[in-house]
Amino acid sequence: MKVVVAGANGNLGRRLIGALGNAHQVLALVRSPAAAEHLIALPCQVAIVGYQDVERLSALIEDFDVLINLTGIIKASRLNTYVKAHEEVARGLVAACQRAGVERLIALGICGSDEEAANACFRSRAACERIQLEGSQDAVILRVPMVLGEGDFASAALIRNAASRLAFTFRASSLEQPIYAGDVIAAIEQLLGSPVRGIITLAGPESLPRKQLITRCAALIENDANRVVSLPMALGLGIAFVLERLMRSPPVTRAMLGVLDHDDHFDEPVPSELELTLTPLDVMLKRVAESVA
Repeated sequence: MKVVVAGANGNLGRRLIGALGNAHQVLALVRSPAAAEHLIALPCQVAIVGYQDVERLSALIEDFDVLINLTGIIKASRLNTYVKAHEEVARGLVAACQRAGVERLIALGICGSDEEAANACFRSRAACERIQLEGSQDAVILRVPMVLGEGDFASAALIRNAASRLAFTFRASSLEQPIYAGDVIAAIEQLLGSPVRGIITLAGPESLPRKQLITRCAALIENDANRVVSLPMALGLGIAFVLERLMRSPPVTRAMLGVLDHDDHFDEPVPSELELTLTPLDVMLKRVAESVA
């Protein structure tokens, strides 16, 4: 099978290429030479192209069977807005697929996406999903919560909190249901040749408060001194508001905090359309801890 991966330079994209590259012909799409450097050792062809350059994009992906869209952000800036990162990218990819005859479209989404949501990121991600579903008759959106895997930012942040004596976090009661990156890759592999369409949600094996997630990870790395301090979300939103006014690209935004604060709880984490055995939470945490050590 000939597979195109957009947003290929992220942690999940690199893992996916590593999983697919030996059995399929993979074309990785990135937008800069710096991003392309992350893919040098992987089994794929690499093309540097803007996702709004429909003419060149469609020429690159002609004769391919499926496009996997892994693009997306949770923190926007004045230059890289949610509309640019989500809706405009989706329109470009859909138009290129239509012109090139690529029928199958698989896109990664996030839990909580809703065009009626108060959160700007959730609204934008939902609009992006709609554009892809309306633009392709063979499209599927795979929504996931927090993804943990060796070498990714979320895992490194979790391990830092677990390794510290005092871990400060906003609203420690927020529910997390993290899923292992390898399980997300396995789901995407199943969807390659599957007739599944529409929106499906895949979550991790356990839903638990963020405080428990940190302390559980701390126990696995034998940090008995770890204590979690819960800060009010109002404080975080206030800090983010000030940073948004002072900086073009603040380290944290109100919308970003809203995404991270979203409660995830799914009694049936694996949809009926997939056949997966989820990686247990403790196994997941041990793997990411070992990768950081």
